Amino acid sequence: MTQTTQPSPLFLITGGNRGLGKAMATALAAAGADIILTYRSGATEAQATVAHITALGQKAAALCLDTTAHQSFATFTGALETTMNALGHTHLTGLVNNAGFGVHAPFATTTATQLDDLFAVHVKGPYLLIQALLPRLKDGGRILFVSSGLSRFTSPGFSAYGTMKGAVDTLTRYVAAELGPRGISVNAIAPGAIETDFGGGVVRDNAAANAAVAQSTAMGRAGLADDIGGAVTALLMSPANWVTAQRIEASGGQNI
Repeated sequence: MTQTTQPSPLFLITGGNRGLGKAMATALAAAGADIILTYRSGATEAQATVAHITALGQKAAALCLDTTAHQSFATFTGALETTMNALGHTHLTGLVNNAGFGVHAPFATTTATQLDDLFAVHVKGPYLLIQALLPRLKDGGRILFVSSGLSRFTSPGFSAYGTMKGAVDTLTRYVAAELGPRGISVNAIAPGAIETDFGGGVVRDNAAANAAVAQSTAMGRAGLADDIGGAVTALLMSPANWVTAQRIEASGGQNI
């Protein structure tokens, strides 16, 4: 009897050229997924990530996308469809809403512009991007938001960022409820403090900050980007798809 080879799943990861997005993309590829990643800037980094994925034996491509420019989503979806076809796919298996940035400022001095910018990239952008991509997301597929430990615990200077991630947690449940009839699971992964360039690289580069995180974390260290890549892969590449509407914290037990 001739055995048919199952096609690789295809995931779209926003902000997949660096940091956590790159770690997610490469971990998923190592587990057998094809990847389309987006970048707003850093085209050279994006192509390097594509080359890494290709070297792992999977298909990959990079597309430029500003997730705050929702007027461009119709054009983007056209380019995405062309790219998917070039990679041998007709639908996305899943979407990871990873693109974003942080603001560190005291509550008393956080500006309206900072609030608007954070809302645009963490809430409005993913909300409207999912709408645009629904026809291209397969039934039984998966959507993953990126939340934060800061939506559960507080840290001075992150009132605006943590609030936006709290909105992401709520949006996750609503999207899960409405897409459940299509068998699409929708969850949020919430990293704790990670050694990346987030926040100016303070956890990675400041020894005192790193030690403080380690002291408050059950596993005794700050997180690494690969920790999140592994957690995302465990969630998205599982053959089971019965976990939905959940905020899943991947923090090593920070501030428990």
